[in-house]
Amino acid sequence: MKKFYFIIILAILSLNNSVYGKETTYNKKLFDKALSEGKVVVVSSWIKYCTSCASQMKVLEKAKNDFDNMEYFAFDVTKKEIAKFFNVQYQTTLLIFKNNKEVYRSIGETTKELIYDALKSSI
Repeated sequence: MKKFYFIIILAILSLNNSVYGKETTYNKKLFDKALSEGKVVVVSSWIKYCTSCASQMKVLEKAKNDFDNMEYFAFDVTKKEIAKFFNVQYQTTLLIFKNNKEVYRSIGETTKELIYDALKSSI
């Protein structure tokens, strides 16, 4: 019985971790403004209770402090209009735009080094 309660507690903790910091911050006007200002724009997709999404978002939160002249947006992949606009079908999709063009796309990437490499190559 103790094992059962332990599993339940772990499941609750992982669900709390997976929703960390998730909110739709994407706004078409702000996205277009950032591109017109010459900023590198990073867009990530997530879905509720996705642990890999939470991991990716933690890396991107840190990147906000480490990279200048970048704008970051996130959206819930179940928001069909936004997902269709970016042609995103899966959570944990990471997009990087520069000079009004998509220059990077990955699905499921949560490794800090690889995400930072993609950001650096977009500067």
